Amino acid sequence: MSLPAFAELLERLVFTPGRNAKLALLKRFFATERDPDRGVALAAISGELSFTAAKPALVRELVASRTDPVLLAWSHDYVGDLAETVALIWPEPTHRPNRPPPELSEVVEALELAAKAEIPAMLAEWLDLLDPGGRLALIKLVTGGLRVGASGRLARQALADWSGHPVEEIEEVWHGVPPPYLPLFAWLEGRAERPDPRDAPVFRSPMLAQPLEAPDIAALDHTAFRAEWKWDGVRVQASAGPGGRRLWTRTGEDLSGAFPEILEALDFHAVVDGELLVIRDGEVAPFADLQQRLNRKVVGPKMLRDHPAGLRLYDLLFEAGEDLRPLPFDTRRERLEAWFACVKPARMDLSPQVAFASMEQLAALRDGARAAGIEGLMLKRGDAPYIAGRPKGLWWKWKRAPLSVDAVLMYAQRGHGKRSSTYSDYTFGLWRPDGAGGEELVPVGKAYSGYTDQELVWLDRWIRNHTLSRFGPVREVEKELVLEVVFDAAQLSSRHKSGVAMRFPRISRLRPDKPAAEADRLEALMAMVENRPQ
Repeated sequence: MSLPAFAELLERLVFTPGRNAKLALLKRFFATERDPDRGVALAAISGELSFTAAKPALVRELVASRTDPVLLAWSHDYVGDLAETVALIWPEPTHRPNRPPPELSEVVEALELAAKAEIPAMLAEWLDLLDPGGRLALIKLVTGGLRVGASGRLARQALADWSGHPVEEIEEVWHGVPPPYLPLFAWLEGRAERPDPRDAPVFRSPMLAQPLEAPDIAALDHTAFRAEWKWDGVRVQASAGPGGRRLWTRTGEDLSGAFPEILEALDFHAVVDGELLVIRDGEVAPFADLQQRLNRKVVGPKMLRDHPAGLRLYDLLFEAGEDLRPLPFDTRRERLEAWFACVKPARMDLSPQVAFASMEQLAALRDGARAAGIEGLMLKRGDAPYIAGRPKGLWWKWKRAPLSVDAVLMYAQRGHGKRSSTYSDYTFGLWRPDGAGGEELVPVGKAYSGYTDQELVWLDRWIRNHTLSRFGPVREVEKELVLEVVFDAAQLSSRHKSGVAMRFPRISRLRPDKPAAEADRLEALMAMVENRPQ
């Protein structure tokens, strides 16, 4: 597969709307492309490729050596994306090399083997061979910024749809087979047995809960369910054994590097399901504290000391190689408690079960969850096996009611993928005293979900017609449009100009009927902060 062909695939993924259409495109790709290029492309789309020596700074220096550095800076500021800027600004060679563009696998192999000093010349040669589309794909591949609207999970679902194998089976061998996944494709095409990860720490698709709504409550037999707190952290799966240790998110993202103290504590042979939290002196810290630890490649001693991570356990999936998932929840809970008492794993505790005699009593407990800094409740059938996916009626999540404020739209930015041509990311603010007897807007959050497709079209048109100034892909707009924003929690934050951060903000509705001067004040949001010092 040539790099231009890979570029065409990326472009089609970006501009193909809808999940099913993307799945169909990937299925056709896996069926028609050859090894090892389809495996390399799969690794790139899934985010499994990383070239440590080819950093964005190196790319900028290379392009600056071929163009005017000031023009490059201005172009990057206007376009807002390094790969797109390079694709457009790279000068056409006077004499194009007389050879075809490189194969995708050729590029990946060369980057993996090359020393840092060799990479600029290699990139320059490839850029000279490629058209703008190919250059865009090359730079996105090199810098790890594909953003084509196709996640690793979607790619694995496409493999399942193409091959007929359940996606859960593919998930369980995925991390045990390195790119370009030759044994995986051989199994999916019926040419070989299923790869055996043996004791390798692989990811198992998690069991998820359905939201509990009023009709469900009315039909629920509460005596069949067990209740637990829904902690406000990150759901994780910890896998450890003779073949290694890993910490996964519920979507299969590897968090091991960001939490070395948790990885060190996985000194056992088991797979456990739990919630990753920052815990100080036995107390769960706000989610904002955990965010300080997420997405970090290097965690220093100060971060480890100030934001100590812990794992609150919900379930035991494997014990010494034995698969416990077919067992009822009550039995797995007994096994978990016995295992925990025997192993006594460091930095871990058990999530307690919540006793209740009626749904009314449980509702009262849920109403008090916010004051305790807890996200809500989980209800799990005592006889339920652990089933991957979101089976109806076995697990329910009963989250606390969201908070809301009326905020003023301040800035808008173009989105990614199919939303790359519309302004779909919104920064909004609240009023506060300006120190001169008046009031000013201060940004308090950013949202890019919650609105309908029709509202998105209306918002995009409004933004274009009310722009005050532009900063690359960002537009500053007239401070006239009020948005009702709902969010799960508010927490103090020194990283934000307003001093406060929202948890999962989204647009609830548009309020063009409401004057901007009547939007909420910052003090109203501050009053909603959890665990605020008195």
